[in-house]
Amino acid sequence: MIQAPYLLFLGDAKDPLSIKMARGVADWRPELCIGQFSLPGCEISLDLPKLTIAQAAQKGAKTFVLGFANSGGTIDPNWLPYIEQALRAGFDIVSGLHDRLIDFPQLTELAETHGCQLIDIRHPREKFKTGTGLPRSGKRLLTVGTDCSVGKMYTSLSIFNELQSRKIASSFRATGQCGVLIAGCGLAIDCVIADFIAGASEQLSPNNDPNHWDVIEGQGSLAHPAFAGVSLGLLHGSQPDAIVVCHALKRSSMRGIQNRPLPDINSVIETNLSAAKVTNPNAKVVGISVNTSIVSQAQAQDYCDALSAQLNMPVVDPMRHGIASIVDKLSC
Repeated sequence: MIQAPYLLFLGDAKDPLSIKMARGVADWRPELCIGQFSLPGCEISLDLPKLTIAQAAQKGAKTFVLGFANSGGTIDPNWLPYIEQALRAGFDIVSGLHDRLIDFPQLTELAETHGCQLIDIRHPREKFKTGTGLPRSGKRLLTVGTDCSVGKMYTSLSIFNELQSRKIASSFRATGQCGVLIAGCGLAIDCVIADFIAGASEQLSPNNDPNHWDVIEGQGSLAHPAFAGVSLGLLHGSQPDAIVVCHALKRSSMRGIQNRPLPDINSVIETNLSAAKVTNPNAKVVGISVNTSIVSQAQAQDYCDALSAQLNMPVVDPMRHGIASIVDKLSC
């Protein structure tokens, strides 16, 4: 049980992508966030009140959230004194990193002393079966990417919200630590043993009513050398009826790898459809979601219009244009 409100810890972050855990919950569940706490040298802000740990405690904060999603998911030793300070102030600690809070003896001792929880939401405790590929009732949409951190979670949440606004039966199925924190449930699929990724994905979106949509948050990219294995297992287990391809405009290289340009969207469509049809022969791509935040509104519209004409499908930035045109395709 994660207790709100949250104090979001940004450390000394300089890369906006490195704090997507904090940014995600601040954007989608702002009512749960009491403020942000950062260290000298931090160049990122979430436009939340800047509070010390003591000030946040006085204002009633209950949970200290490590707002990072760094490459490798490591806990920087420089953060430990501040985590310890938060524990002494009575905060629960939430981490979505691969490194586990419970593996640091000084943290477990402080948590026990002060009656606090150490919550490693990236590490599932469930047991999973291997995938079967058997058809399941209900409908499923999966977001996939040309790279990591291109907006798959934001796109999935936007689609889910649009379905809800239309009173269409639907569920958001979180598959990453950020999504789990926002939704309050889900599964960090990248911490599932490889043999069980497809099976875990099947369990995440089980049989449902025929007209119910599961909107499944995508992870990684089939084109990324480091993370394609997770993406493929999730794709096979999700058995999506609909796929939305997500892309970040003007990104010069794949995240974490220098001099490796992103693949073109046509090849991403082809690769994902080929893999998806292993478990759902009727899978189809219904739209493209583009993170255009690096360009102007006019440039974003021109890019999306041109790509839409080229691909003959909706192309939008969900944060600028909304997602309605893609959701319209789900009834086709």
